[in-house]
Amino acid sequence: MKTKYHFAFFDEGSKKEIRRAILKAVAIPGYQVPFASREMPIARGWGTGGLQITLSIIGREDVLKVIDQGSDESVNAVSIKKLVNATTGVEVTERTEEATIIQSRHRVPEVPLTENQILVLQVPTPEPLRGIEAREYVTKILHSEEEYSGAWLLLFEQIMKYGRTATGADHPVYVNGRYVMAPSPIPRFDNPKLHQSDALILFGAGREKKIYAIPPYTDVRSLAFEDYPFTVESFEGNQCHLCGATGVFMDELIDSETNKTIYQCNDTSYCLERLNRKVKGEEESIYA
Repeated sequence: MKTKYHFAFFDEGSKKEIRRAILKAVAIPGYQVPFASREMPIARGWGTGGLQITLSIIGREDVLKVIDQGSDESVNAVSIKKLVNATTGVEVTERTEEATIIQSRHRVPEVPLTENQILVLQVPTPEPLRGIEAREYVTKILHSEEEYSGAWLLLFEQIMKYGRTATGADHPVYVNGRYVMAPSPIPRFDNPKLHQSDALILFGAGREKKIYAIPPYTDVRSLAFEDYPFTVESFEGNQCHLCGATGVFMDELIDSETNKTIYQCNDTSYCLERLNRKVKGEEESIYA
C-alpha cells in the first residue's frame, strides 16, 4: 500500500534512535532510558510515547491492535489506529491473539500474550519516585543506590490511613530484583500478568522522554509488606452480564432500567469474542 507519508511516519534516523533506546531498555529491565521524544500529530499525554515505540518497531507484515482502558473503539484508540494504518498500511485487528503488536492505554489484555507478540504500554508518569521527589537528578541517584525507602513509605502511609494499600492503579513493581518501576496506570488486577510474561513489554512516555521495558520471562513483583500482602481487585461472585465471564477485570455499571449494579468485561474484544463463540456453540481455552 502506497501512502503520502514516509513508512511509519518517522524518518529512518529517528526510528533507529528510538530502537537503540528500546534495546538498552530490554538489556536493563526496569531502567528508564532517556530518548529524544519527537513531535507528533497528536498532543503529548495522548499516547505519544507508546506511539513512537510502535512506529519505530512496526513492519509491513505486522498486525496491530490498539486499546484504551479495555476498549478498541475509544477516541484515543481509533485515532492511533488510523494514524498507524495511514502511514504503514498494516492490518488492524481487534482480536488479541491475531495481533503481533498491541498498543494499550492502562490495560493488559485478558487473553494471555505469546512470545510472538509485543505489548506497548502508554505511560504518563514513568518515575515511580516522583511522588516523593520532584527533582530528576535526585531520583536518578536514588535508583543508582537502590534507595527505595520512599516508595515503601508511601505504601506504609496508605496502610496507616486506610488499613491497606490503596493504590487503585500504577502500583509499583520490582523488576528483575533490581529496579522499582511504574507499570503505567494499569489496575492492580493486571500487575501479576507482567511476571514471567511470554511477550516483550515496552513502556513509552513521550512527555517525560523515557522508554523502559520488561523482557520476556522476567521476574516482576508488586511491592508489598509481608503482613500486608499485595492483593488485586476482587470480582468474586460476579459475572459479566453480557458474556457470563468470571475471573476477569470488570466495569461496575448501573442498569438504567432496574437501577441495580451490573458488571461487564472491561476488555471489550474479549467480551465480544466470548459472545460470538457462545452463539456458535464453540469453546476455546483462552476464552474459558
